[in-house]
Amino acid sequence: MCGIVGYVGARSAVGIIVEGLKRLEYRGYDSAGIAVLHHGQLHVRRAAGRIKMLEGVLGERPLSGALGIGHTRWATHGRPSEENAHPHTDCEGTLVVVHNGIIENYLEIKERLLAEGHRFKSETDTEVVAHLVEHHLKATGRLDWAVKAALREVTGSYAVGVVSTAAPDRLVAAKQGAGSVVVGLGQGEMFVASDIPAILAHTRDVVVLEDNEVAVVTADSVELSTLEGEPVRRASVRILWDPIMAEKGGYRHFMLKEMHEQPRAITDTFRGRIAPDAVRAVERVVLVACGTAFHAAMLGRTMMERLAGIPAEADLGSEFRYRDALVGPETLVVAISQSGETADTLGAVKAARLKGCPILAITNVVGSALAREATGVLYMHAGPEIGVASTKAFSTMIVATYLLGLWLGRHRGAITAEDVKKRIHDLVEIPRLVEKTLELDGQVAGIARELAGARDFLYLGRGLQFPIALEGALKLKEISYIHAEGYAGGEMKHGPIALIADRLPVVALAPRDGSYERMLGNIEEVLARDGQVIAVVHAGDRAVAAKAQHVIEVPACADLLAPLITVIPLQLLAYHIAVRLGCDVDQPRNLAKSVTVE
Repeated sequence: MCGIVGYVGARSAVGIIVEGLKRLEYRGYDSAGIAVLHHGQLHVRRAAGRIKMLEGVLGERPLSGALGIGHTRWATHGRPSEENAHPHTDCEGTLVVVHNGIIENYLEIKERLLAEGHRFKSETDTEVVAHLVEHHLKATGRLDWAVKAALREVTGSYAVGVVSTAAPDRLVAAKQGAGSVVVGLGQGEMFVASDIPAILAHTRDVVVLEDNEVAVVTADSVELSTLEGEPVRRASVRILWDPIMAEKGGYRHFMLKEMHEQPRAITDTFRGRIAPDAVRAVERVVLVACGTAFHAAMLGRTMMERLAGIPAEADLGSEFRYRDALVGPETLVVAISQSGETADTLGAVKAARLKGCPILAITNVVGSALAREATGVLYMHAGPEIGVASTKAFSTMIVATYLLGLWLGRHRGAITAEDVKKRIHDLVEIPRLVEKTLELDGQVAGIARELAGARDFLYLGRGLQFPIALEGALKLKEISYIHAEGYAGGEMKHGPIALIADRLPVVALAPRDGSYERMLGNIEEVLARDGQVIAVVHAGDRAVAAKAQHVIEVPACADLLAPLITVIPLQLLAYHIAVRLGCDVDQPRNLAKSVTVE
């Protein structure tokens, strides 16, 4: 959550920072701001709303300077407003701070600073950091020492950037548990960002900060140390993403582009590698994740059981970390997160590590916090996903868990080499089938036109299609703001059936699998109560076509891989309904791409 971009070099900082913030706007778009150091003075511009509002302010009151820092906000403490927008200043306006995360003890610190005469101008927790740094800078005279001293007093999570007139040639950045901080390496210039797409246009070589670390960044150098002052040496990482991958490429929205990138992303996930030492001698698998990733974890649970013959369960990261789960060295914990910085998933991983569990991360971001915490990593290779509502990342998570299930199954002797070969062949066919399913875009857009006026939806699925029902409902809620619920088909008579009346749209996932006949029964029950059925079926299904008001035919494939196909129409349906309602598809209200705070 929240986006941070900083620059120090010889070029004008403003354009670089604003363009970087635009690339990070998916992380937060309640307000935005920028501070630039010029001729020994700090100049700040801020605006409520999206970055275009900040651009308007900059058009009226331009800035210049070769060192600066900017921020786009997802509000936690304090309503979205100009006063609460970052950067925040100290009493004298001689230093600024931007922050991603939550300062848990900010009220205690604020009371103390107020008693000492500090003046606060915002409702945020972030502002206490600016005043704390001011306090320690007067005592130490060095910006990096002051930042370290200030952050040692802080409880909570943070990714921060600090600029001060006391050190006009440098930026100071630090991280503790709140998303990522990367330093981009250039020639005579350096970049700081909270996510890689912000700086891809300028460099692919980055140094990634870990927890409890501080970076002092000048135009020619990066010095890392711990919060306690111990020096840190770390090699840079080369990012393989092409900058063009982070652009819309002619599509109306990033989400639409990323849906159409799924065949390529699925193919690239085949390149993933599992670290064998992370998964040897395990007797049980627990998959932990949040949101869309949790739906992939639910599918992963079935894959582990069917392919590897091993007990498995899926748990929400936010629940696992607090329930004192009975796990130990015999339990493989598989943590799934596109960004690798989801706070609740990281918390679950740390709780599992304390109990001696081996950790396997499934993530999209090389060098992310999750990747560093894990015993082994399986990278998704999906490329940057900018749309807040996840699409291609979900598909690649499914592929990654499938590959893990195959590896475990072969390692444990649960499946033969011949069976693995056949199942890999099934997987290789999936990108072509996804491409064919994406050709249904026009048909789904027509259905969306008829359904866009509905205010409630019900999604039903059984077995492997139940997580897809949950995912379809989530997509609709995220980007169209329409209330939707996903249910296991067998649960419909245990409550949800009371909702069915007045042509309520019910999306029924009914491919010809082991649950097909029972899903036909669910469809009959919906129709008997004046519900409106939108059925996703295998091509040529005449039984459902004779009953449902809308039928979306998708290609058949191996059962375990069918969710990769059936999810496509649900993504398209949510997208087209949101577009028809005039919603902001890529940046839906109240949401951010990476949830880096609890």
